[in-house]
Amino acid sequence: MLTPGTVFPKPCETMSLIDNLQAMLARGQDSALLRYGLGNEYLKAEQPAAAAEHLAEAVRQDPTYSAAWKLYGKALAALSRHAEALDVFDQGIAAAERKGDLQAAKEMRVFRKRSETAITS
Repeated sequence: MLTPGTVFPKPCETMSLIDNLQAMLARGQDSALLRYGLGNEYLKAEQPAAAAEHLAEAVRQDPTYSAAWKLYGKALAALSRHAEALDVFDQGIAAAERKGDLQAAKEMRVFRKRSETAITS
């Protein structure tokens, strides 16, 4: 029974966003957007391996998803997998240009150059 003054926990206090997204995935609500969200949150949580796994699935499900390509490359770079990151950025740049997403392509070129520098230094 509810009484006046009952305090409910905020959603973030009971379950993290990652937990919520993982629960959605477990319920079969898989999508490129869900995988992107998981990848983004794992990157924020400094878990690039988990991020890369979900972002790889995001671009597999939607090869035109330029934002997912960008984060996927960033996750690989964070893992020092720069050669793979170069390939991912190249694919992402091509996808972004096909869609007319010039800003995403420009950003990926910057990240690509950083990975290229990391390989040669």
